[in-house]
Amino acid sequence: MRRLPESDPGRPDTRSATRYLIWLVRMQWTSMALGAFWGVVWMVSQALMPAAIGKTIDAGVTAKDTAELWRWSAVVFALGCVTGVAGTLRHRCAVTNWLTAAYRTVQLTARQATDLGATLPSRIATGDVVAIGTADTSSIGGTMDVSARFAGAVVSVILVSILLLSTEVRIGLTVLIGVPLIMALVGPLLKPMHRRQGEVRTLQGKLTGRANDIVAGLRVLRGIGGEPEFAERYREQSQQLRFAGVRVARVESVLESAQVLLPGLFVVGVTWLAARLAVSHDITTGQLVAFYGYAAFLVLPLRTITEAWGRVLRAHVAATKVVRVLALSHPLAEASGSKADAADTAGTGALADEHSGLSLAPGSFTAVAAADPAEAIELADRLGRYRAADGVTLDGVPLESMPLVRLRQRVLVADNEARLFAGRLAEELARVGARSAGEHAADESGVTAALHTAAAEDIVEALPEGLDTAVTERGRSFSGGQQQRLRLARALLADPEVLLLVEPTSAVDAHTEARIAERLAQARTGRTTVVFTTSPLMLDRAERVVFLAGGRAAAEGRHRELLATVPAYRATVTREED
Repeated sequence: MRRLPESDPGRPDTRSATRYLIWLVRMQWTSMALGAFWGVVWMVSQALMPAAIGKTIDAGVTAKDTAELWRWSAVVFALGCVTGVAGTLRHRCAVTNWLTAAYRTVQLTARQATDLGATLPSRIATGDVVAIGTADTSSIGGTMDVSARFAGAVVSVILVSILLLSTEVRIGLTVLIGVPLIMALVGPLLKPMHRRQGEVRTLQGKLTGRANDIVAGLRVLRGIGGEPEFAERYREQSQQLRFAGVRVARVESVLESAQVLLPGLFVVGVTWLAARLAVSHDITTGQLVAFYGYAAFLVLPLRTITEAWGRVLRAHVAATKVVRVLALSHPLAEASGSKADAADTAGTGALADEHSGLSLAPGSFTAVAAADPAEAIELADRLGRYRAADGVTLDGVPLESMPLVRLRQRVLVADNEARLFAGRLAEELARVGARSAGEHAADESGVTAALHTAAAEDIVEALPEGLDTAVTERGRSFSGGQQQRLRLARALLADPEVLLLVEPTSAVDAHTEARIAERLAQARTGRTTVVFTTSPLMLDRAERVVFLAGGRAAAEGRHRELLATVPAYRATVTREED
Protein backbone atom coordinates (compact mmCIF):
# COMPACT_ATOMS: atom_id res chain seq x y z
CA MET A 1 0.00 0.00 0.00
CA ARG A 2 1.31 3.44 -0.91
CA ARG A 3 2.11 5.75 2.00
CA LEU A 4 0.38 9.15 1.97
CA PRO A 5 1.26 11.92 2.31
CA GLU A 6 4.67 11.93 0.66
CA SER A 7 7.71 13.12 2.59
CA ASP A 8 8.52 15.93 0.15
CA PRO A 9 5.56 17.65 -1.56
CA GLY A 10 7.86 19.50 -3.98
CA ARG A 11 8.01 23.13 -5.09
CA PRO A 12 4.68 24.27 -6.57
CA ASP A 13 4.07 26.50 -9.56
CA THR A 14 2.26 29.47 -8.02
CA ARG A 15 2.03 31.72 -11.08
CA SER A 16 -1.68 31.00 -11.44
CA ALA A 17 -4.38 28.60 -10.30
CA THR A 18 -4.31 26.79 -13.66
CA ARG A 19 -0.55 26.34 -13.51
CA TYR A 20 -0.83 24.99 -9.97
CA LEU A 21 -3.38 22.37 -11.04
CA ILE A 22 -1.18 21.39 -14.00
CA TRP A 23 1.79 21.12 -11.63
CA LEU A 24 -0.19 18.76 -9.40
CA VAL A 25 -0.93 16.56 -12.39
CA ARG A 26 2.75 16.50 -13.35
CA MET A 27 3.78 15.59 -9.82
CA GLN A 28 1.56 12.49 -9.88
CA TRP A 29 1.53 11.82 -13.61
CA THR A 30 2.18 8.07 -13.18
CA SER A 31 -0.97 7.43 -11.18
CA MET A 32 -2.90 9.94 -13.27
CA ALA A 33 -1.89 8.15 -16.50
CA LEU A 34 -2.67 4.75 -14.98
CA GLY A 35 -6.06 6.00 -13.81
CA ALA A 36 -6.79 7.38 -17.29
CA PHE A 37 -5.80 4.04 -18.85
CA TRP A 38 -8.12 2.03 -16.63
CA GLY A 39 -10.83 4.66 -17.11
CA VAL A 40 -10.60 4.22 -20.88
CA VAL A 41 -10.67 0.40 -20.58
CA TRP A 42 -13.66 0.64 -18.21
CA MET A 43 -15.66 2.93 -20.49
CA VAL A 44 -14.68 1.26 -23.78
CA SER A 45 -15.67 -2.20 -22.49
CA GLN A 46 -19.10 -0.79 -21.70
CA ALA A 47 -19.28 0.97 -25.07
CA LEU A 48 -18.60 -2.33 -26.87
CA MET A 49 -21.27 -4.17 -24.91
CA PRO A 50 -24.25 -3.03 -27.09
CA ALA A 51 -22.37 -4.11 -30.25
CA ALA A 52 -21.71 -7.54 -28.74
CA ILE A 53 -25.34 -7.91 -27.66
CA GLY A 54 -26.54 -6.87 -31.13
CA LYS A 55 -24.28 -9.48 -32.73
CA THR A 56 -25.57 -12.08 -30.30
CA ILE A 57 -29.14 -11.38 -31.43
CA ASP A 58 -28.42 -11.23 -35.17
CA ALA A 59 -25.87 -14.02 -35.47
CA GLY A 60 -27.20 -16.29 -32.76
CA VAL A 61 -30.90 -15.73 -32.10
CA THR A 62 -32.22 -14.47 -35.46
CA ALA A 63 -30.06 -16.86 -37.50
CA LYS A 64 -30.67 -19.67 -34.97
CA ASP A 65 -26.94 -20.48 -34.93
CA THR A 66 -26.10 -22.06 -31.56
CA ALA A 67 -22.36 -21.80 -32.04
CA GLU A 68 -22.53 -18.09 -32.81
CA LEU A 69 -24.89 -17.61 -29.89
CA TRP A 70 -22.37 -19.17 -27.49
CA ARG A 71 -19.45 -17.34 -29.06
CA TRP A 72 -21.01 -13.89 -28.78
CA SER A 73 -22.42 -14.68 -25.35
CA ALA A 74 -18.85 -15.44 -24.28
CA VAL A 75 -17.78 -12.06 -25.69
CA VAL A 76 -20.52 -10.32 -23.66
CA PHE A 77 -19.39 -12.20 -20.54
CA ALA A 78 -15.74 -11.28 -21.16
CA LEU A 79 -16.63 -7.62 -21.63
CA GLY A 80 -18.54 -7.74 -18.35
CA CYS A 81 -15.50 -9.19 -16.57
CA VAL A 82 -13.22 -6.56 -18.09
CA THR A 83 -15.64 -3.84 -17.02
CA GLY A 84 -15.66 -5.11 -13.44
CA VAL A 85 -11.87 -5.47 -13.13
CA ALA A 86 -11.13 -2.19 -14.92
CA GLY A 87 -13.73 -0.37 -12.82
CA THR A 88 -12.10 -1.59 -9.60
CA LEU A 89 -8.60 -0.61 -10.72
CA ARG A 90 -9.86 2.71 -12.06
CA HIS A 91 -11.49 3.49 -8.74
CA ARG A 92 -8.30 2.65 -6.81
CA CYS A 93 -6.26 4.96 -9.02
CA ALA A 94 -8.88 7.69 -8.72
CA VAL A 95 -8.83 7.52 -4.92
CA THR A 96 -5.03 7.60 -4.95
CA ASN A 97 -5.09 10.65 -7.21
CA TRP A 98 -7.65 12.34 -4.95
CA LEU A 99 -5.70 11.72 -1.75
CA THR A 100 -2.30 12.55 -3.23
CA ALA A 101 -3.42 15.92 -4.59
CA ALA A 102 -5.36 16.80 -1.43
CA TYR A 103 -2.59 15.84 1.00
CA ARG A 104 0.08 17.47 -1.15
CA THR A 105 -1.90 20.72 -0.97
CA VAL A 106 -2.26 20.37 2.80
CA GLN A 107 1.48 19.72 3.15
CA LEU A 108 2.38 22.73 1.03
CA THR A 109 0.01 24.99 2.95
CA ALA A 110 1.27 23.75 6.32
CA ARG A 111 4.89 24.21 5.23
CA GLN A 112 4.16 27.72 4.02
CA ALA A 113 2.34 28.61 7.23
CA THR A 114 5.31 27.33 9.25
CA ASP A 115 7.80 29.26 7.13
CA LEU A 116 5.83 32.51 7.36
CA GLY A 117 5.22 32.06 11.09
CA ALA A 118 3.92 35.13 12.88
CA THR A 119 3.81 37.15 9.65
CA LEU A 120 1.03 35.01 8.13
CA PRO A 121 -2.00 36.36 10.10
CA SER A 122 -1.11 39.94 9.13
CA ARG A 123 -1.07 39.06 5.43
CA ILE A 124 -4.00 36.71 4.96
CA ALA A 125 -7.10 35.86 7.00
CA THR A 126 -6.79 32.84 9.27
CA GLY A 127 -10.13 31.56 8.01
CA ASP A 128 -8.81 31.37 4.44
CA VAL A 129 -5.91 29.21 5.57
CA VAL A 130 -8.16 26.91 7.61
CA ALA A 131 -10.66 26.62 4.74
CA ILE A 132 -7.92 25.27 2.49
CA GLY A 133 -7.69 22.17 4.66
CA THR A 134 -11.44 21.80 5.10
CA ALA A 135 -12.89 22.63 1.68
CA ASP A 136 -10.31 23.49 -0.97
CA THR A 137 -8.39 20.24 -0.75
CA SER A 138 -11.62 18.33 -1.36
CA SER A 139 -12.37 20.40 -4.47
CA ILE A 140 -8.86 19.94 -5.86
CA GLY A 141 -8.83 16.23 -5.07
CA GLY A 142 -12.24 15.82 -6.70
CA THR A 143 -10.85 17.05 -10.01
CA MET A 144 -8.06 14.49 -9.90
CA ASP A 145 -10.65 11.84 -9.06
CA VAL A 146 -12.88 12.55 -12.04
CA SER A 147 -9.96 12.75 -14.50
CA ALA A 148 -9.88 8.96 -15.01
CA ARG A 149 -13.59 8.81 -15.86
CA PHE A 150 -13.28 11.92 -18.03
CA ALA A 151 -10.57 10.31 -20.18
CA GLY A 152 -12.71 7.20 -20.59
CA ALA A 153 -15.78 9.28 -21.41
CA VAL A 154 -14.05 11.19 -24.23
CA VAL A 155 -12.59 8.04 -25.80
CA SER A 156 -15.86 6.11 -25.51
CA VAL A 157 -17.89 8.89 -27.17
CA ILE A 158 -15.45 8.92 -30.08
CA LEU A 159 -15.56 5.11 -30.32
CA VAL A 160 -19.38 4.97 -30.29
CA SER A 161 -19.53 7.64 -32.97
CA ILE A 162 -17.18 5.62 -35.18
CA LEU A 163 -19.19 2.43 -34.64
CA LEU A 164 -22.45 4.19 -35.48
CA LEU A 165 -21.02 5.86 -38.59
CA SER A 166 -19.70 2.53 -39.84
CA THR A 167 -23.14 0.92 -39.32
CA GLU A 168 -25.63 3.69 -40.11
CA VAL A 169 -24.45 7.13 -41.26
CA ARG A 170 -27.65 8.95 -40.26
CA ILE A 171 -27.51 7.78 -36.66
CA GLY A 172 -23.77 8.33 -36.51
CA LEU A 173 -24.17 11.92 -37.66
CA THR A 174 -26.95 12.39 -35.11
CA VAL A 175 -24.56 11.37 -32.34
CA LEU A 176 -21.72 13.52 -33.69
CA ILE A 177 -23.99 16.57 -33.81
CA GLY A 178 -25.96 15.82 -30.64
CA VAL A 179 -23.04 15.44 -28.23
CA PRO A 180 -21.48 18.89 -28.93
CA LEU A 181 -24.97 20.40 -28.89
CA ILE A 182 -25.63 19.04 -25.39
CA MET A 183 -22.27 20.44 -24.22
CA ALA A 184 -23.16 23.82 -25.73
CA LEU A 185 -26.50 23.88 -23.92
CA VAL A 186 -24.90 23.02 -20.56
CA GLY A 187 -21.97 25.45 -21.00
CA PRO A 188 -23.81 28.70 -20.13
CA LEU A 189 -24.62 27.31 -16.69
CA LEU A 190 -20.97 26.84 -15.79
CA LYS A 191 -19.89 30.50 -15.77
CA PRO A 192 -22.43 31.75 -13.17
CA MET A 193 -21.74 28.68 -11.07
CA HIS A 194 -18.00 29.47 -11.12
CA ARG A 195 -18.66 33.07 -10.02
CA ARG A 196 -21.03 32.10 -7.22
CA GLN A 197 -18.72 29.36 -5.99
CA GLY A 198 -16.00 32.02 -5.66
CA GLU A 199 -18.36 34.14 -3.55
CA VAL A 200 -19.19 31.17 -1.33
CA ARG A 201 -15.50 30.37 -0.86
CA THR A 202 -14.75 33.96 0.19
CA LEU A 203 -17.61 34.00 2.71
CA GLN A 204 -16.59 30.58 3.98
CA GLY A 205 -13.07 31.84 4.73
CA LYS A 206 -14.43 34.88 6.58
CA LEU A 207 -16.84 32.78 8.64
CA THR A 208 -14.13 30.29 9.57
CA GLY A 209 -11.90 33.17 10.64
CA ARG A 210 -14.71 34.60 12.75
CA ALA A 211 -15.21 31.23 14.45
CA ASN A 212 -11.48 30.95 15.17
CA ASP A 213 -11.44 34.45 16.68
CA ILE A 214 -14.40 33.66 18.91
CA VAL A 215 -12.88 30.40 20.16
CA ALA A 216 -9.45 31.97 20.73
CA GLY A 217 -10.92 34.95 22.62
CA LEU A 218 -13.74 33.16 24.43
CA ARG A 219 -12.24 33.79 27.85
CA VAL A 220 -11.90 37.52 27.14
CA LEU A 221 -15.36 37.74 25.59
CA ARG A 222 -16.91 36.24 28.70
CA GLY A 223 -14.97 38.64 30.86
CA ILE A 224 -16.25 41.75 29.06
CA GLY A 225 -19.71 40.40 28.27
CA GLY A 226 -19.10 40.41 24.54
CA GLU A 227 -20.43 36.93 23.76
CA PRO A 228 -23.89 38.03 22.55
CA GLU A 229 -22.49 40.64 20.15
CA PHE A 230 -19.97 38.25 18.59
CA ALA A 231 -22.59 35.50 18.43
CA GLU A 232 -24.89 37.88 16.54
CA ARG A 233 -22.09 38.76 14.10
CA TYR A 234 -21.40 35.09 13.55
CA ARG A 235 -25.11 34.47 12.95
CA GLU A 236 -25.27 37.26 10.36
CA GLN A 237 -22.21 35.97 8.50
CA SER A 238 -23.46 32.39 8.61
CA GLN A 239 -26.77 33.53 7.09
CA GLN A 240 -24.89 35.34 4.31
CA LEU A 241 -22.97 32.14 3.62
CA ARG A 242 -26.20 30.12 3.65
CA PHE A 243 -27.88 32.46 1.15
CA ALA A 244 -24.81 32.36 -1.10
CA GLY A 245 -24.80 28.56 -0.86
CA VAL A 246 -28.46 28.46 -1.85
CA ARG A 247 -27.69 30.61 -4.91
CA VAL A 248 -24.98 28.15 -5.92
CA ALA A 249 -27.34 25.24 -5.28
CA ARG A 250 -29.91 26.77 -7.62
CA VAL A 251 -27.43 26.81 -10.48
CA GLU A 252 -26.17 23.33 -9.60
CA SER A 253 -29.73 21.97 -9.47
CA VAL A 254 -30.40 23.31 -12.96
CA LEU A 255 -27.09 21.84 -14.14
CA GLU A 256 -27.92 18.45 -12.59
CA SER A 257 -31.35 18.53 -14.18
CA ALA A 258 -29.83 19.39 -17.54
CA GLN A 259 -27.37 16.52 -17.18
CA VAL A 260 -30.32 14.13 -16.84
CA LEU A 261 -32.84 15.78 -19.18
CA LEU A 262 -30.68 16.52 -22.21
CA PRO A 263 -29.01 13.09 -22.48
CA GLY A 264 -32.43 11.54 -21.82
CA LEU A 265 -33.97 13.44 -24.71
CA PHE A 266 -30.98 12.46 -26.78
CA VAL A 267 -31.55 8.77 -25.98
CA VAL A 268 -35.23 9.10 -26.92
CA GLY A 269 -34.32 10.77 -30.22
CA VAL A 270 -31.70 8.18 -31.20
CA THR A 271 -34.00 5.31 -30.21
CA TRP A 272 -36.89 6.80 -32.21
CA LEU A 273 -34.67 7.19 -35.29
CA ALA A 274 -33.33 3.65 -34.96
CA ALA A 275 -36.86 2.27 -34.55
CA ARG A 276 -37.95 4.02 -37.74
CA LEU A 277 -34.99 2.51 -39.57
CA ALA A 278 -35.80 -0.92 -38.18
CA VAL A 279 -39.44 -0.67 -39.30
CA SER A 280 -38.30 0.21 -42.81
CA HIS A 281 -35.87 -2.76 -42.68
CA ASP A 282 -32.84 -0.49 -43.10
CA ILE A 283 -31.28 -2.02 -39.98
CA THR A 284 -31.63 -5.41 -38.31
CA THR A 285 -33.21 -6.17 -34.95
CA GLY A 286 -29.79 -6.68 -33.40
CA GLN A 287 -28.63 -3.32 -34.70
CA LEU A 288 -31.76 -1.69 -33.24
CA VAL A 289 -30.93 -3.15 -29.84
CA ALA A 290 -27.31 -2.07 -30.24
CA PHE A 291 -28.30 1.49 -31.19
CA TYR A 292 -30.58 1.71 -28.17
CA GLY A 293 -27.72 0.41 -26.00
CA TYR A 294 -25.35 3.00 -27.46
CA ALA A 295 -27.80 5.79 -26.78
CA ALA A 296 -28.46 4.59 -23.22
CA PHE A 297 -24.73 4.17 -22.62
CA LEU A 298 -23.94 7.69 -23.85
CA VAL A 299 -25.81 9.12 -20.84
CA LEU A 300 -22.89 8.03 -18.65
CA PRO A 301 -20.00 9.67 -20.56
CA LEU A 302 -22.04 12.82 -21.25
CA ARG A 303 -22.82 13.25 -17.56
CA THR A 304 -19.19 12.51 -16.73
CA ILE A 305 -17.96 15.21 -19.11
CA THR A 306 -20.28 17.87 -17.68
CA GLU A 307 -19.46 16.74 -14.14
CA ALA A 308 -15.75 17.07 -14.92
CA TRP A 309 -16.21 20.64 -16.13
CA GLY A 310 -18.05 21.53 -12.94
CA ARG A 311 -15.33 20.00 -10.79
CA VAL A 312 -12.62 21.80 -12.72
CA LEU A 313 -14.36 25.11 -12.04
CA ARG A 314 -14.60 24.33 -8.32
CA ALA A 315 -10.97 23.26 -8.28
CA HIS A 316 -9.95 26.49 -10.02
CA VAL A 317 -11.67 28.54 -7.31
CA ALA A 318 -9.94 26.48 -4.62
CA ALA A 319 -6.55 26.60 -6.35
CA THR A 320 -6.81 30.40 -6.55
CA LYS A 321 -7.01 30.55 -2.74
CA VAL A 322 -4.21 28.01 -2.33
CA VAL A 323 -1.92 29.87 -4.72
CA ARG A 324 -2.59 33.10 -2.86
CA VAL A 325 -1.10 31.55 0.27
CA LEU A 326 1.72 29.65 -1.41
CA ALA A 327 2.83 32.71 -3.41
CA LEU A 328 3.48 34.75 -0.27
CA SER A 329 7.17 35.46 0.14
CA HIS A 330 8.77 35.62 3.55
CA PRO A 331 9.37 39.30 4.40
CA LEU A 332 12.06 38.35 6.88
CA ALA A 333 14.42 36.57 4.51
CA GLU A 334 18.10 37.14 5.21
CA ALA A 335 19.44 40.15 3.34
CA SER A 336 22.21 39.45 0.88
CA GLY A 337 24.14 42.47 2.11
CA SER A 338 24.24 41.47 5.79
CA LYS A 339 27.06 43.14 7.69
CA ALA A 340 29.35 40.71 9.42
CA ASP A 341 30.35 43.15 12.14
CA ALA A 342 26.69 43.55 13.14
CA ALA A 343 26.56 39.81 13.86
CA ASP A 344 29.74 39.69 15.89
CA THR A 345 29.60 42.91 17.94
CA ALA A 346 27.29 43.39 20.93
CA GLY A 347 25.58 46.76 20.71
CA THR A 348 24.15 49.26 23.15
CA GLY A 349 20.50 48.72 22.31
CA ALA A 350 19.82 52.11 20.68
CA LEU A 351 16.70 51.52 18.56
CA ALA A 352 15.15 54.08 16.19
CA ASP A 353 12.28 54.13 13.68
CA GLU A 354 12.14 57.00 11.22
CA HIS A 355 8.52 56.29 10.20
CA SER A 356 7.03 56.69 13.68
CA GLY A 357 9.71 59.06 14.97
CA LEU A 358 10.40 56.78 17.94
CA SER A 359 13.96 56.86 19.23
CA LEU A 360 15.10 54.74 22.18
CA ALA A 361 18.24 55.64 24.10
CA PRO A 362 20.48 52.76 25.22
CA GLY A 363 19.37 51.33 28.55
CA SER A 364 16.15 53.38 28.65
CA PHE A 365 12.81 52.26 30.07
CA THR A 366 10.12 53.63 27.74
CA ALA A 367 6.37 53.17 27.57
CA VAL A 368 4.40 53.62 24.33
CA ALA A 369 0.69 54.42 24.58
CA ALA A 370 -1.23 54.22 21.30
CA ALA A 371 -4.63 55.69 20.55
CA ASP A 372 -5.23 52.62 18.33
CA PRO A 373 -3.98 49.30 19.80
CA ALA A 374 -3.37 47.98 16.27
CA GLU A 375 -0.81 50.74 15.73
CA ALA A 376 1.10 49.63 18.82
CA ILE A 377 1.19 46.03 17.62
CA GLU A 378 2.30 47.09 14.15
CA LEU A 379 5.12 49.23 15.59
CA ALA A 380 6.28 46.40 17.86
CA ASP A 381 6.38 44.04 14.88
CA ARG A 382 8.38 46.58 12.87
CA LEU A 383 10.89 47.13 15.67
CA GLY A 384 11.30 43.37 16.02
CA ARG A 385 11.31 42.83 12.22
CA TYR A 386 8.27 40.61 12.18
CA ARG A 387 7.12 42.68 9.20
CA ALA A 388 8.88 45.06 6.79
CA ALA A 389 11.32 47.10 8.89
CA ASP A 390 12.60 49.67 6.44
CA GLY A 391 13.70 52.78 8.32
CA VAL A 392 14.36 50.93 11.59
CA THR A 393 17.93 50.88 12.91
CA LEU A 394 19.68 49.22 15.84
CA ASP A 395 22.86 51.00 16.90
CA GLY A 396 22.76 52.79 13.57
CA VAL A 397 22.58 49.57 11.52
CA PRO A 398 19.40 48.96 9.44
CA LEU A 399 17.46 46.01 10.81
CA GLU A 400 16.84 44.64 7.33
CA SER A 401 20.59 44.34 6.71
CA MET A 402 21.23 42.36 9.92
CA PRO A 403 21.36 38.55 10.07
CA LEU A 404 17.97 37.44 11.40
CA VAL A 405 19.43 34.93 13.87
CA ARG A 406 21.59 37.61 15.48
CA LEU A 407 18.71 40.09 15.51
CA ARG A 408 16.52 37.60 17.37
CA GLN A 409 19.22 37.30 20.05
CA ARG A 410 19.43 41.07 20.49
CA VAL A 411 15.77 42.12 20.12
CA LEU A 412 12.88 40.20 21.66
CA VAL A 413 9.18 40.94 21.10
CA ALA A 414 7.02 39.41 23.84
CA ASP A 415 3.30 39.62 23.15
CA ASN A 416 0.17 37.80 24.23
CA GLU A 417 0.21 35.54 21.18
CA ALA A 418 3.25 33.69 22.52
CA ARG A 419 2.55 30.17 23.77
CA LEU A 420 3.81 28.07 26.65
CA PHE A 421 5.14 24.76 25.36
CA ALA A 422 4.45 21.37 26.92
CA GLY A 423 7.11 19.96 29.26
CA ARG A 424 8.60 20.69 32.67
CA LEU A 425 8.07 24.31 33.70
CA ALA A 426 11.71 24.64 34.78
CA GLU A 427 12.92 23.53 31.36
CA GLU A 428 10.42 25.81 29.62
CA LEU A 429 11.74 28.85 31.50
CA ALA A 430 15.41 27.99 31.79
CA ARG A 431 15.97 26.74 28.25
CA VAL A 432 14.40 29.83 26.70
CA GLY A 433 16.25 31.96 29.21
CA ALA A 434 19.72 31.03 28.00
CA ARG A 435 21.64 34.24 27.32
CA SER A 436 24.15 32.99 24.81
CA ALA A 437 24.64 30.09 22.43
CA GLY A 438 27.03 28.51 24.95
CA GLU A 439 24.42 28.38 27.72
CA HIS A 440 21.81 25.64 27.72
CA ALA A 441 19.82 26.91 30.70
CA ALA A 442 19.63 29.79 33.11
CA ASP A 443 20.72 29.13 36.71
CA GLU A 444 18.24 28.73 39.56
CA SER A 445 18.84 32.20 40.93
CA GLY A 446 18.05 33.73 37.52
CA VAL A 447 14.78 31.80 37.34
CA THR A 448 13.85 32.89 40.86
CA ALA A 449 14.62 36.53 40.07
CA ALA A 450 12.57 36.45 36.86
CA LEU A 451 9.60 34.88 38.65
CA HIS A 452 9.84 37.56 41.34
CA THR A 453 9.87 40.40 38.77
CA ALA A 454 6.85 38.88 37.02
CA ALA A 455 5.08 38.39 40.37
CA ALA A 456 4.75 34.72 39.51
CA GLU A 457 6.13 33.08 42.68
CA ASP A 458 2.64 32.22 43.89
CA ILE A 459 1.99 30.30 40.66
CA VAL A 460 4.98 28.02 41.22
CA GLU A 461 4.23 27.62 44.93
CA ALA A 462 0.70 26.42 44.14
CA LEU A 463 1.93 23.74 41.74
CA PRO A 464 2.15 20.21 43.20
CA GLU A 465 5.75 19.73 42.04
CA GLY A 466 6.82 23.34 41.79
CA LEU A 467 9.08 24.04 38.82
CA ASP A 468 9.13 20.31 38.04
CA THR A 469 5.41 20.35 37.24
CA ALA A 470 4.56 19.41 33.67
CA VAL A 471 3.07 22.19 31.55
CA THR A 472 0.12 21.09 29.42
CA GLU A 473 -0.18 22.00 25.75
CA ARG A 474 -0.25 25.79 25.35
CA GLY A 475 -0.29 26.08 29.11
CA ARG A 476 -4.02 25.42 29.24
CA SER A 477 -3.83 24.40 32.91
CA PHE A 478 -2.98 28.01 33.81
CA SER A 479 -5.39 30.94 33.79
CA GLY A 480 -4.94 33.81 31.37
CA GLY A 481 -3.23 35.97 34.00
CA GLN A 482 -0.93 33.14 35.08
CA GLN A 483 0.10 32.44 31.49
CA GLN A 484 0.86 36.13 31.00
CA ARG A 485 3.10 36.30 34.07
CA LEU A 486 4.97 33.11 33.10
CA ARG A 487 5.51 34.49 29.60
CA LEU A 488 6.91 37.67 31.13
CA ALA A 489 9.28 35.66 33.32
CA ARG A 490 10.45 33.72 30.27
CA ALA A 491 11.10 36.95 28.36
CA LEU A 492 13.05 38.40 31.27
CA LEU A 493 15.23 35.27 31.47
CA ALA A 494 16.15 35.72 27.80
CA ASP A 495 17.67 39.07 28.86
CA PRO A 496 18.00 40.60 25.35
CA GLU A 497 19.59 43.97 24.66
CA VAL A 498 16.16 45.27 23.62
CA LEU A 499 12.95 43.89 25.14
CA LEU A 500 9.61 44.90 23.59
CA LEU A 501 6.64 44.00 25.80
CA VAL A 502 3.14 44.26 24.30
CA GLU A 503 0.47 44.69 27.02
CA PRO A 504 2.33 42.45 29.50
CA THR A 505 -0.19 43.02 32.33
CA SER A 506 -3.55 43.19 30.53
CA ALA A 507 -4.83 39.99 32.19
CA VAL A 508 -3.69 40.54 35.80
CA ASP A 509 -5.33 42.39 38.67
CA ALA A 510 -4.32 45.89 39.73
CA HIS A 511 -2.30 44.83 42.82
CA THR A 512 -0.24 42.32 40.79
CA GLU A 513 0.20 44.87 38.00
CA ALA A 514 1.53 47.44 40.49
CA ARG A 515 4.14 44.97 41.76
CA ILE A 516 5.23 44.09 38.22
CA ALA A 517 5.45 47.77 37.22
CA GLU A 518 7.63 48.55 40.24
CA ARG A 519 9.98 45.60 39.74
CA LEU A 520 10.30 45.64 35.96
CA ALA A 521 12.30 48.86 35.62
CA GLN A 522 14.77 47.72 38.26
CA ALA A 523 15.18 44.27 36.74
CA ARG A 524 15.94 45.77 33.32
CA THR A 525 18.45 48.37 34.49
CA GLY A 526 21.05 48.97 31.76
CA ARG A 527 18.95 47.24 29.11
CA THR A 528 16.63 48.94 26.62
CA THR A 529 13.01 48.17 27.45
CA VAL A 530 9.80 49.28 25.74
CA VAL A 531 6.35 48.54 27.15
CA PHE A 532 3.40 49.02 24.77
CA THR A 533 0.51 49.69 27.12
CA THR A 534 -2.24 52.11 28.13
CA SER A 535 -2.19 51.05 31.78
CA PRO A 536 -1.70 54.07 34.08
CA LEU A 537 0.25 51.90 36.56
CA MET A 538 2.82 50.89 33.94
CA LEU A 539 2.93 54.32 32.34
CA ASP A 540 3.58 56.03 35.67
CA ARG A 541 6.71 53.90 36.26
CA ALA A 542 8.28 54.59 32.86
CA GLU A 543 11.19 57.01 32.53
CA ARG A 544 9.61 58.35 29.34
CA VAL A 545 6.20 57.91 27.71
CA VAL A 546 5.64 58.25 23.97
CA PHE A 547 2.08 58.85 22.77
CA LEU A 548 1.43 57.25 19.37
CA ALA A 549 -1.34 58.69 17.19
CA GLY A 550 -1.80 57.96 13.51
CA GLY A 551 1.31 55.80 13.58
CA ARG A 552 3.50 58.75 14.64
CA ALA A 553 4.97 59.86 17.96
CA ALA A 554 2.60 62.77 18.68
CA ALA A 555 3.91 63.63 22.15
CA GLU A 556 6.41 62.43 24.74
CA GLY A 557 7.29 63.11 28.37
CA ARG A 558 6.42 61.76 31.80
CA HIS A 559 3.03 60.18 32.31
CA ARG A 560 1.62 62.89 34.56
CA GLU A 561 2.89 65.65 32.33
CA LEU A 562 1.12 64.17 29.32
CA LEU A 563 -2.08 63.72 31.32
CA ALA A 564 -2.11 67.42 32.07
CA THR A 565 -1.06 68.74 28.67
CA VAL A 566 -2.25 66.30 25.96
CA PRO A 567 -6.06 65.78 25.86
CA ALA A 568 -5.85 62.92 23.34
CA TYR A 569 -3.40 61.07 25.60
CA ARG A 570 -5.62 61.65 28.61
CA ALA A 571 -8.65 60.32 26.72
CA THR A 572 -6.71 57.21 25.66
CA VAL A 573 -5.36 56.37 29.12
CA THR A 574 -8.49 57.22 31.17
CA ARG A 575 -11.08 55.95 28.67
CA GLU A 576 -12.89 54.05 31.40
CA GLU A 577 -13.76 57.33 33.10
CA ASP A 578 -14.76 59.33 29.98
